Amino acid sequence: MIENRPRQWRILHSEASLGWGGQEHRVMAELSGFQRRGCAVSLLAHPQSQIMARAQAAGITTHACAYDRRLMAYDVLRLALLLRRERIQVVNTHSSRDGWLVGMAARLARTKLLLRTRHIDVIDRTPRVSRYKFTLMADHALTTSDKITRYIRSTFDLAENRATTLPTGIDVGQFHPGGPKADLPVFRGTGAPPVIGMVSVLRSWKGHQTFFEAARLLRESGRDFQYVVTGGGAPVEVYAAMARSHGVEDCVKFTGHREDVPDVLRALDVLCIPSLKHEGVPQIGLQALASGTAVVGSDCGGIPEIIRDGSTGRVFPAGNADAMAGRIAAAIDEREQTRKMCLAGRELVEKHHSLDAMLDRLDEIYARHLERSGKNALPHTKPVFA
Repeated sequence: MIENRPRQWRILHSEASLGWGGQEHRVMAELSGFQRRGCAVSLLAHPQSQIMARAQAAGITTHACAYDRRLMAYDVLRLALLLRRERIQVVNTHSSRDGWLVGMAARLARTKLLLRTRHIDVIDRTPRVSRYKFTLMADHALTTSDKITRYIRSTFDLAENRATTLPTGIDVGQFHPGGPKADLPVFRGTGAPPVIGMVSVLRSWKGHQTFFEAARLLRESGRDFQYVVTGGGAPVEVYAAMARSHGVEDCVKFTGHREDVPDVLRALDVLCIPSLKHEGVPQIGLQALASGTAVVGSDCGGIPEIIRDGSTGRVFPAGNADAMAGRIAAAIDEREQTRKMCLAGRELVEKHHSLDAMLDRLDEIYARHLERSGKNALPHTKPVFA
């Protein structure tokens, strides 16, 4: 049970990535959420990483680590002293490199709760070695989809109570149907063609090739749609060349990275998630459902756990552009069914996947591990990272 008084946990997250994607969004969501709840939170990250800059801008305490293997022994000792000095109660690691380094430091410091979060659906190449990341280097594992949870339980022989599925919670006050719509490079007004979009980091497994092929098939069938690709990462020119190779460069527009994602989603008639691999429960899927945007997604990873075919959206076999084109057309043509799916999607997020719901479940996990042996949070509310 969640107590009425907020618990004053002291939490540190570690992240070795330099980039900015769903994983880093999740780390920031937890840090910012518990910071608002009065907890003392901090981040250990590479000094040149994007998440370091964003955490500092948000007023979150940060500690730098280059995650250099040559300095591993020194860093383990240094970080163990940091964890002891700051009286950290909860450590959550997110990448392979920081999992080993910070995991060893947390064990040396005898940190009360060591968590490991697995964000993506990936097969471990050396499971005999990887299992230690979820046993010796973790008291509890968090994942972003049921599929990932089933995998790590079976692969690493984890007890059911050692792993929890917890997709990233969505701020339903920010992502909702009634807000403004982004100014996208498309035609608007009466008779303007529907706008079909992708919002994701530009990575090979996100399925842009399938998206462009589906656009070609729809054009050849006589459908007049506009297409928008939003996201940064790889050079946009690479993906523009893909669109050109499929003959759809004139109807596909690229916006680059956008911070106004809620407005972008509200400006789309259909959001597509054609991922080929590595997906947990994608945040953009939950964000689109909360925004009342129709969603067409592949059956990759945890996508079908939230984009439930015929209920909250439409699903197609990953990599099947013909099936994807059919689902897009249905989302536009079957207006009443699509409207009902959008309502059901919003309800799903409100009930089960809000930001507060995620933080409450994390709070329960912390309490279960820390309070069962009288290791509860200290009564003071003054942050220890002053």
